[in-house]
Parts: sequence; C-alpha cells; structure tokens
Amino acid sequence: MGASSSRDRLETSDSEEDYEGEEHEEGEEEEEEDEDQRSRTPVSSSTTSSSKGKFETPTGSSSLDDIDAKLKALKLKYATNNQNPNNVKNAVKLYLHIGGNTPKAKWITSEKMALYAFVKAGDLDSDEEEDEFGKEKERDFWVLKVGAKVRARVGTDMQLKMFGDQRRVDFVSKGVWAMKFFTNEEYREFVTRFQDFLFENTYGVEATDESKVKIYGKDFIGWAKPEVADDSMWEDASDGFGGSPGSAATPVRGSQDLREEFEEVAEGDGIQSLTLGALENSFLVGNSGIQVVRNYSHGVHGKGVHVKFNHGGDSRFGPSSSLGDSTHSTPKKGLLMRGETNMLLMSPGNEGKLHSRGLNQLDIETGKIVTEWKFEKDGTDITMRDITNDSKGSQLDPSESTFLGLDDNRLCRWDMRDRKGIVQNLAAASTPVLNWTQGHQFSRGTNFQCFATTGDGQIVVGSYDGKIRLYSTSSMRQAKTAFPGLGSPITHVDVTYDGKWILGTTDTYLILICTLFTDKDGRTKTGFEGRMGNKISAPRLLKLTPLDSHLAGANNKFHGGQFSWVTEGGKQERHLVATVGKYSVIWDFQQVKNSAHECYKNQDGLKSCYCYRTVLKDESIIDSRFMHEKFAVSDSPEAPLVVATPMRVSSFSISRR
Repeated sequence: MGASSSRDRLETSDSEEDYEGEEHEEGEEEEEEDEDQRSRTPVSSSTTSSSKGKFETPTGSSSLDDIDAKLKALKLKYATNNQNPNNVKNAVKLYLHIGGNTPKAKWITSEKMALYAFVKAGDLDSDEEEDEFGKEKERDFWVLKVGAKVRARVGTDMQLKMFGDQRRVDFVSKGVWAMKFFTNEEYREFVTRFQDFLFENTYGVEATDESKVKIYGKDFIGWAKPEVADDSMWEDASDGFGGSPGSAATPVRGSQDLREEFEEVAEGDGIQSLTLGALENSFLVGNSGIQVVRNYSHGVHGKGVHVKFNHGGDSRFGPSSSLGDSTHSTPKKGLLMRGETNMLLMSPGNEGKLHSRGLNQLDIETGKIVTEWKFEKDGTDITMRDITNDSKGSQLDPSESTFLGLDDNRLCRWDMRDRKGIVQNLAAASTPVLNWTQGHQFSRGTNFQCFATTGDGQIVVGSYDGKIRLYSTSSMRQAKTAFPGLGSPITHVDVTYDGKWILGTTDTYLILICTLFTDKDGRTKTGFEGRMGNKISAPRLLKLTPLDSHLAGANNKFHGGQFSWVTEGGKQERHLVATVGKYSVIWDFQQVKNSAHECYKNQDGLKSCYCYRTVLKDESIIDSRFMHEKFAVSDSPEAPLVVATPMRVSSFSISRR
C-alpha cells in the first residue's frame, strides 16, 4: 500500500468533447441533465480503493479558468466582455467534481449560471428542510443554497476552501462542488458573509465586533480577526517535506517519499490500541491480550510474543475483581511506565462508558497483571477518562511511580506509593488505592476531554467547548493560559517537547497553536509560564481538501493528531500526523510554520494548510504514530511511521525515492 501527496491547488478539467461547438450544444445540455441525476447520488468513497492510496490529479487537466476560456472562444451564451451581462446579483457558475480520484476524474459544469443565497433553515420549504436536515429542534441555523442542487448547512464540515486568485470556492455537500464568481467584489462579499454565518451557526450570536470580543476575549481578538494578530512568533521556515526546524544537518529534500517497510498481521482477535515504546519493544493491545513487537530502525516487526490476559488465578484479572465489568472489556489505553517494564491498562467502565473506576498494572517481563488500582479521593470512588505520563519521556524512568489523571472536571496526579513514600503491598487482599497527591476538582463544567505533557511536565488540556488550557508544573488549580478555541470539541491534544507548539484535533480540522510570547521585560516565554497578554499569534488550521474529505467519507472524522516523538531538549519535532477513516495524513511541521508557504496565499481568515501526504489502508485505521526519533536512520529525516488497523500493523519510512 502506497503513500501520496495531496494537491496544493485542486486542479480541474473538462473533457474536450463536452464543448466542441454550438452544433453540439444540445448534447452538452443533455450531459448536464444526466449529471443532475448523478449529483443526487454522491460519489462513493470506495473509489479510493482502486487508486492505491493516491489522491492524484488527472494528467492533462486544466483549471476552471481554462474552461471559461474555452466557453468564451466558442461563444456559448456569453457576452464578449462580461460573463454576467445582466449583472444578476449572487450569480455564480457551479461545477461538480465526478470520478473521485480515478483517471477519469474531472470537473463538469453543473449550472452555467446559478443563484446562491444564505437562508435560515426555517425559511426553507418544510419538505425540503426535512429531507436535507432531518427533524431538528433548532431550526434557525444558516444554510447555503446554490441553484436547485446544493443545500448545505454552513459549518466546518463543508470544508470550504478559498481560491482568491481564481474567484472560486470549493466545498463538500453530498459531493464536491466549486462556485466561480464573476467579479472580485462578488467573491469577497460571499467570503465575508460565509464567515459571518459560520460564526453565528457556531456560537448562536451574530458576528458583530462586540460578540467576537465576548466569545474570544479581547486578548484573543486576533483569532477572530487574523489580520490584526501578532504572527511574529511563527517561524519563517523554509519549504520542503522533511526539513528539520533548526537543524542544519538535515537539508530540505524535494524528492522524499513514504516507503512501506514492514506489515505485520495481528494475532488473536485483532488490535484495539497501539502503544509505542522508545526502547526495544512496542505493543498492540487487543481483546485477548497484548502482542509484543520489536522496534527497528525501519519500523516495528513481530517478536512472536503474545501476553494473554488471564481471567482468573494469580493474575487477579477476572470475575473476582472489585472493579466490576471494566476489567472484562478491552483496555482502551495502555501507558508504559518504569523504564517500559510495566504497563497501566485502563478499560472503559460499565456499559462501555469512557470513564473508568480503576486500572490494571501489567508486569511486561512476567506477562501478568500484578495488581488492580482503584481511583479514590477522600474515601469516595471516582472515575477517570484518561491517564498520561508525568512528562514526555518519563516512561523511560525506572523509578517512576506517579502519573496524571483526567476526568470531565478533574485534573490530578496519582501516586502508586502510600503517603509515607513506601510502595503499597500489592499482595493485600483488598484493591490498593492510588494516592491523590496533587490536583483539583472543578465545581463547574470544564468538560475536559484529553491532555498531554511537555518535556518538563507542564500540562495542556483540551475541552469539549474547544478551549485549550495550559497548566504549569506547580499548580493544577488555575490555568496560566486558556485559548478560546474555535467552537469544535477538542478530541485529542499533543504538545511539543519544549512546550512551544500545541496540536489540537477536532472532527474536521487540526488546530496548531504557538504558545510563545514576549513579556514586558522583553523575554520570550511560553503560555505555560505566564499570562500571554494581547500579543498572541493566530492559530493555523490543518485541513483536507474538499475532494479528499469527500473521499475519506462523511462519517470519518480526524482523530489522534500527534507530533513526531522527541524526548530530548534541543531537538525539534519534524512532522505531524493524524488519522481519518482509512487514511493517515502527514504534514511537514516546518512547512506549516512557514508564513510564506504557498498554501497561505490568497486566503481569508485563519491560515489553513492543505499540503500533506497520505497513507491509504484497506480498513479503517486505529492509530498512526511516529516512532521515537532515535530510530531515524541516516538516509531519512524522520523515524518510521507506524500505522495500525484492526488486523495489521504497518511501518513506513521517509526516504529518497
């Protein structure tokens, strides 16, 4: 299975025979009528399976401008000097992309002149509204109507992409569409209105200056108005896939590609989660046990060892457990500790809920569950939705006895020793209780979802409302900085080793945040260390192109966005990776940070990067992660990428073609 690079500019084509002359005009209209029927049946994402994972542009294709030139030359219903001779307001040309990413893929003219309008959903015909949006209680959201074929709720799932130099926008709505505007003024008006209605649909208030200040806060007004944000902290990095920020030893190479090295078939009943180690081994967690694989410079490969969960006997992992049904389900999280000789396994609670009342400690060397731990505070059982190491790389510490826990309204540190500093007696009949050593239980709804730590143990937490909070190592009670977010829930969060960059994952995009700022004394700090004030950089978004988003499937969402793995000061992460459906999507970190990058030209609003590479698998991907940076070899700018699906784990290296 291969890898590919997405298009920086989504090119377009029409077959020559579509527009051969006025004598074929009747045939052209006939084809468009056929397309009207096809447009009602969206192109299936299954078309990607025949392309071997390549989101490629068909060769010999031309831009929409080329199509317009052909139409003008043939004098098909166009005035010589004006494509909209009657100056019809809100008129656009509407195109539809057909053929997926097959060699026959192309853009065709759906409507030569269509009228668009932004309307409230409640203003649509009752039958039309119910067909398109279902019976929703909330009926006052904004909808984009284009001609007779497009009805799309204004939102991030439209994946709207702007081409200012072409007076064009592309978007997804049961297919991939392009709107071409006749003048720059009409294009600008549409973009402004779309952004205003997107704000209103997201936050429920009109997009006035006052409401933007209320939503974002005056210090973060640059998030609503990127043109006034202080972007001086974004590095003016050089372009190129594989470049290493701050590393003169790794030159930018224009001819690098992803190459599959290993593919390992999962043992037992498949893979549920992936836990990478930085030493000899990594681990594939499944329903019946843990498969151990060996770490190599070109990826992970089978070791032939499978630790099976023993539901009884001295493993203490079975019906006699005091943790109830949580111990019978597949662990959703595996956390390596103590020099990677132990793993903490946290399973969903009763009825598959995310929250767990305890966890199991696996001794990797003996292959046994040595104890069950219970979450408790002040004598009361509590739950946790996630756990993580105290800091990046602390799993390598053989003496590590503490780890962090997160619940909807709790952030804390747990200690496996008792309050006197003595390791608890694991042979005791009762379930040992973890010691809550530090943390805070918030009284109001913070709705924490995910968290991660820096190299020195500072904490970043993502929330359901889109907020991202930064906590220092000294206090978990009050965040040093709270980024407002963009309205979409943060489902996963990661941070660089040095704490300068944060990557948040939402269903439809990734958000990259710079935490650097200059204090009143002129010193550069991160938002973990102090209040950032009003000189805050606007974030950047990482998105799929509308076509790639459509091919990935409407029900497939981004998950698990990660930086490549660094556990040493002075080294910089090189790539970012996330998963959507059957695709792993890889961005060059250096390229995303480069303010002069081609992607950012002719954009309005927050800068969005569409330059990435993809890996396509035959089944939905569970997780995609880069191995520890020490496994990078001399001919590669990065450690291998490990991609896990339910039945296989594959390794890809970045190398010269």
